[in-house]
Amino acid sequence: MRKVAIEMEVADAKKRCRDVIERIKRLPASTNITASCKRTLLKLANSELSFLSRSSSSSSTPLSVNIGHIEAVVHILEQPFITGVSRVCKPIPLSSLTRNRLDSSQKTCSPPCLKDVHVDIVCTFNRNPVWIIVSDRNPKYITWTGSERNKSKGLQFRIEQVTCAARSAVALKPSSIILFFSNRLNRIVSDKLKHEFVAAEIPIFNFRLMEEAGDWINVLVSTTYPEACVFEIKVSDTRDAVLRSQSDVNDSCLMPAKWDLLDDRTEFFPAFSSLVSNMLLFSLDVKNMETAKLRDLLGECDLVNFDTTALIALVSGISNGAAEKLLATPESELRQRFKGNYEFVIGQVMSEIQNPILVELGSTISGKRGIICESVHSEFKELVLMCGGPNEKLRASHLLKYLTVVPDSPSERMMSLPTTRKLALKNKVVFGTGDYWCVPTLTANMAFVRAVSQAGMSLFTMEHRPRALTGD
Repeated sequence: MRKVAIEMEVADAKKRCRDVIERIKRLPASTNITASCKRTLLKLANSELSFLSRSSSSSSTPLSVNIGHIEAVVHILEQPFITGVSRVCKPIPLSSLTRNRLDSSQKTCSPPCLKDVHVDIVCTFNRNPVWIIVSDRNPKYITWTGSERNKSKGLQFRIEQVTCAARSAVALKPSSIILFFSNRLNRIVSDKLKHEFVAAEIPIFNFRLMEEAGDWINVLVSTTYPEACVFEIKVSDTRDAVLRSQSDVNDSCLMPAKWDLLDDRTEFFPAFSSLVSNMLLFSLDVKNMETAKLRDLLGECDLVNFDTTALIALVSGISNGAAEKLLATPESELRQRFKGNYEFVIGQVMSEIQNPILVELGSTISGKRGIICESVHSEFKELVLMCGGPNEKLRASHLLKYLTVVPDSPSERMMSLPTTRKLALKNKVVFGTGDYWCVPTLTANMAFVRAVSQAGMSLFTMEHRPRALTGD
């Protein structure tokens, strides 16, 4: 009987492995999860399946519990509020500078911090970079201090190590650590978390399960982990100023506004006119305002940081009715005009005819306020002046009236990344400014986004298809 029971358990676990492998393959693109992260998860799940397949013939082999942990990690990655997934189920290697900081902090960090810290998910959650730790253990085996012989088995030791490393990190520094326990916590351990680490419990109904049915997507309250509990431990105060309450701010400064800035000449660009007129504006003069004060004022606003590629896409002739005209132009003329970029431009034309980009971007930026940093402002004006046609210049002039120029203020963690060919300084400034504001950067520069993810850093971005200036 015991052998039959074990065989049934193993068969069930193998089915769970196959199911989770399919779920990993279907992880939503909205998370911006890297291919490397998917490979890591698939490797773990396939390894578990192989182990179970080898063990199924033995009546004495205990059932592996690792599949439950993988399922919990995938469950979190399926949630719509998880974005910028840059690292999954891997230790975070700390730089020599970070290790020195850890060594110097040992007086206040006991036990001593590890050089590498295992984190289940590095991502963006509610606009902020976070580390997520996942536990699928039975709560009766989760102790606070561990045993007399091995203190490292206790939850207290693990949390001390992770929080110490998080506070000492730079590029990968999270604003908070999220602890996800699949099967509850006992009251004593839960109270210890709240008391010693000031952990705040997050309502579990925030975790939802996406379910696809044909062309429809139903968002249902998850029953996968009905007894799960989630805690958040704040790590960094640097972002609190951005997200603080505006109770002491003059509300009249932030009144939503749709200003009629488009003159009669824009009637030739109805899609463009409709898109930008649906953006909200700031009714305050920020030209000479200090960045810190501006951050306090606008921290709660629904902002989008535009990079140069996004601005070009909005004003490009391809996006504004010139696609058919370009397609009807003789190839020889187009090759002479665009030189080596001919194939690139034609690809954009075909993409535009099949799926107009302004319709796509409209749902992204409608009802939001747009910001651009000083570097983007200068680069955009220079590119339009050199390469834009009269209509593109007109649209650019109007678009800039709807955007607020903020100082170049890249975040510390972005600037701590090494400057390389793939991580160019100018891009670090642009994306780092969005990171400083805790807002997404709208971009077509996915090479830079991938390079940041490969460095292990989560970044809040929204992708759009590229468009070029055509001289329209």
